[in-house]
Amino acid sequence: MARPPLARPTDAPPIAHALDGPPVPDGTGRAVAEPIVPPEESPRHVAIIMDGNRRWARARGLSELEGHAAGVEAIRGLLRHAVRRGVPVLTLYAFSRENWARPDDEVTGLFGLLEGAIRSETDELRRQGVQVRLLGRQDELPAETRRSLESALAATAGGDRLVLNVAFNYAGRTELVDAFRALAASGIAPDDIDEAAVSGALYTAGLPDPDLVIRTGGEQRLSNFLIWQSAYAELYVSPLLWPDFDAEAFDAALLEFASRTRRFGR
Repeated sequence: MARPPLARPTDAPPIAHALDGPPVPDGTGRAVAEPIVPPEESPRHVAIIMDGNRRWARARGLSELEGHAAGVEAIRGLLRHAVRRGVPVLTLYAFSRENWARPDDEVTGLFGLLEGAIRSETDELRRQGVQVRLLGRQDELPAETRRSLESALAATAGGDRLVLNVAFNYAGRTELVDAFRALAASGIAPDDIDEAAVSGALYTAGLPDPDLVIRTGGEQRLSNFLIWQSAYAELYVSPLLWPDFDAEAFDAALLEFASRTRRFGR
């Protein structure tokens, strides 16, 4: 006796993690990229948990702030390399909401480093075609930090080669809370809330979910980073502390990603 057709959920496979995502900047009219893997094997969105600045500094007898400064310098080099490799979207975990628990001097120093980096790099980011976006609660940041961020966002709005998401004052659970609040405020009917609706209310709305999440420093956890978006991301853990994570290490992650087979439950 033949079995009846299998009844599938109406929203399966998950729309939020479909293989074909929304379009992203392609760099039209700019210098040709130098991909290390074929485009179909390259991640559209790379997210990085930049861990190890403090351990790097302690191993060298330096202050923690000097470690963070070295981490900012590493961002500069890696960002240029990501553009060269043709990565369309890059998300960097710069400051979590949990980081507020650190000493005042360290938190204030981090804000100062961020402001200085944004001021000094905005013109270069614009020349490279990098569009800067912010993930996180901006209203909780000091006024000077907000002004620096807003200036960079406005100045780079036309970037068409790479979207740089700076996760600053960010937490994955907070992002979900904000998304659910936005949906509730919109008046959407409960039955109309599906994965696509939630994805559209997140800070990353309109961008593909991360294909590759890199964590430096050897720890093996997401630390409340893009916890909705990373459901089907490939995880790559590097033992290198963030200030030591260079172009060669980034290429190793891209090559490892290209070697994996992604099935998405299929």
